[in-house]
Formats: sequence, structure tokens, C-alpha cells
Amino acid sequence: MTEIAIETTKESRISLLNGWLLLFMFAMILANIGGNMYFPILPLYLQDLNATVQQVGLFFTLSRIIPLALQILGGWMSDTLGRLRSIAIGSIGGMIGFVFMLVAPTWQWLLVAMAFGAVSGALVGPSFDAFIAENSDESNRARVFGITQSLFMIVAVIGPFLGGWLADDYSFRFMLLVAALLYLGATIIRIGMARRARESEEKKAEKLNFLGLKANLGAVFGMVFSGGIITWIMITDGVRDTAFALSDNLTSLYMGDVAGMSMKQIGLVNSLFGLFMMLFTYPGGWLADKKGERIGIAAGFGLIGLSFFVFLLNKATVWMFGFSWALAGIGAGLLSPAYSSLISKAVPEKLRGTAFGLFSTSLGLISLPAPALGALLWDSFNPRFPFIVTAAVVLATIIPAWVKFKLPQVQE
Repeated sequence: MTEIAIETTKESRISLLNGWLLLFMFAMILANIGGNMYFPILPLYLQDLNATVQQVGLFFTLSRIIPLALQILGGWMSDTLGRLRSIAIGSIGGMIGFVFMLVAPTWQWLLVAMAFGAVSGALVGPSFDAFIAENSDESNRARVFGITQSLFMIVAVIGPFLGGWLADDYSFRFMLLVAALLYLGATIIRIGMARRARESEEKKAEKLNFLGLKANLGAVFGMVFSGGIITWIMITDGVRDTAFALSDNLTSLYMGDVAGMSMKQIGLVNSLFGLFMMLFTYPGGWLADKKGERIGIAAGFGLIGLSFFVFLLNKATVWMFGFSWALAGIGAGLLSPAYSSLISKAVPEKLRGTAFGLFSTSLGLISLPAPALGALLWDSFNPRFPFIVTAAVVLATIIPAWVKFKLPQVQE
């Protein structure tokens, strides 16, 4: 996405809301509405394909393996080839994943679809974050992340509700077809943008080679093991990510099997999460810029932890589930731009894609067995137990985040 700034110099950065970037954000929204249509209710589809609760946990554990192998490579390719080119390549992989999802006869075949989807996530995710960092100043970086993430969160408002409605009134496969068509439109836009960028880019793509990968990884790993803020972000986020992975993929099962909610209702409360995250992401960025990133991170952890207790104390009423998701959305809105800003300030510009990829890989590796473990806790104790563990860990993470997440020195 460095190529997006093709109409200006680096010294005079473009407005984030120019036509070129709005087209890019439109493609991001189209693509991710598709993903948010099916992912919140994917465990219910796995059940329709005769998967047990433990097999659902196994599915999400296995589906995390391939992204681990791709995230660092995706970030490095973003640093080397350029942001838009990497996103276009990833979009082709995501489109193939939708095709496999549409024709999958069993839940095991859906793992193939998830593998191709992992290609898209590995290339698009680091490129998006790195571009935002490169097109902002430190004084307003968290707000810039807040603006773009607020726009992006439209997908979490529209996607779950639309997906739940289509799956409930028609069928899961029909919903997947609609999602795939949205993703196809995004892929066409992304390929067109990459071609335009290649013709008039500021920076020519470098060649992919092992020495370049080794140099980037060496520099990033040096920061991870330095004992500084990157080290503590890795530790705390790894613990938190593991805790979330225990229960994330069981949430729709809990609301469906335990609370008796329909897919429409499940989609609706998921959309409430997206709505409140969208509303509070820009205020979260403003708070991080004015008061420091650790304020937003600590407040976000607190609200998300509280949301779990509201979720568990609920007596199976839809509006209380909606309230818990709204609290979680506010917390995530405060948390997300602060985290992105903090990481981007601690990492040199030329390494940002690799760094974001390494974070995704490391956190995924730490939390790899967590979905299967969460399903085991569900069966061995009760359906509430995985959520209790998640809530406790999230609240405990506030302490190291407050103590260690101090503003880093500029490393440009």
C-alpha cells in the first residue's frame, strides 16, 4: 500500500480520505463483509455437517496452523513487493478459498477452504496496518488508525446480520454464494489498483530472496528478545490471544445450543459488537494520541472483561447478550488503534510488514491448541467454563499493560 501515495511526495503525505484511498477502503469493506457474513456462525454450519463440539474445536485449531507458516512470509512480501501488490496476490487466494467452501461436502473439506483463506489474511493484514502507519505522523497516528478502522468496522455491522438472515431464511450455501460475489468484486478492484500502482509507483518492488527475509527477521527478532516494549507486547498479547481463542469459536454455539437463539439473533448481536467498535475506534485513537496508548489498552481490556461477566450472568435474553457485545465492542474500539499505534512506533518503517506478520504468527503459535482445549473444557466441566477463564485472563492482562506499555522512542 506504499503505492497508494503515488500522487504525492513522502514529505507531504496525502489525506487519508482522498479518492484513491476511499477506493481501497471500499474494496477492503466489500471483501470483509463476505468474511463477516459466515465466520460468526461457521461453528453452526460445522454442526450441520455433523461435527461435534470437540470436532469444532479441532477444526479451528487445525485451521490456525497454515496461517502460522504464512504470516511472516506475508509481511516480508509486503515489505519487499509493495502493499497493493501483496494484497492483490492474497485476494486471489481468498477467492479460491470461497470456491472450496461452496463445494465442501463435509466439515473436513472446509479446512481446505480455510487454508486458501489464510493466504489472503497473511498478505492483506500486515499490508493494511503497515500502509496506515506509513501515511500518518506520530502525533496523530492512533487517530489515523481510528478513522480507518472505524470505516473498516462497517463490515462487522453489516456482515453478521446479513449472513445470519440469509442463512436462516435461505441456506448457508446461498449465503456463502453472496459472500463470494462480494469478495470477487473486491478482488477485481484490488487487482486494478495494483496494476495502476505498478505503472506509476514511487518505489520499485524489490526481489524476493532468502537474504532479505533473513535480514528482516533478524532485525525483528532482535527487538522481540530485547526485553523492551515489543517483548512485553508479545508476552501480554500472546496470553490474551490464547484466552480469547479458548472461547471465541464457542460463542455462537453457546448462544444457539444453550440460550436457544436463532441465527438471525446471533448475527444481530454480533453486528452490535461491530457497531459499537466502529463508534468508539476513533475516540480510542484520540485518547491514545492525547493520553498515551496504554490508557486505551487498559480501558479496553477492562470493558472486554466486564462484557464476559454480563454474557455469563445473562438469563438467555437477547437484549442482555446484545449489551455484553456492545461492551466488548467499546473495549475493542479503545484497544485496537492504541495497539496498532504502539507497535508501529516501536518498529522501523522498513520492517513494519514483517513485524505485523511476526506478531500474528507468534500469537497464533502460542494460542494454537486453545480452541480444542476450550471445547474440552466445555465437555469436561460446563459450557460456561471456557468463558470464565477468558474473562479472568483478560482482566489480569491490565496490570502488565499498564506497567510496561510506555510510549516508545521514535525509531525511524
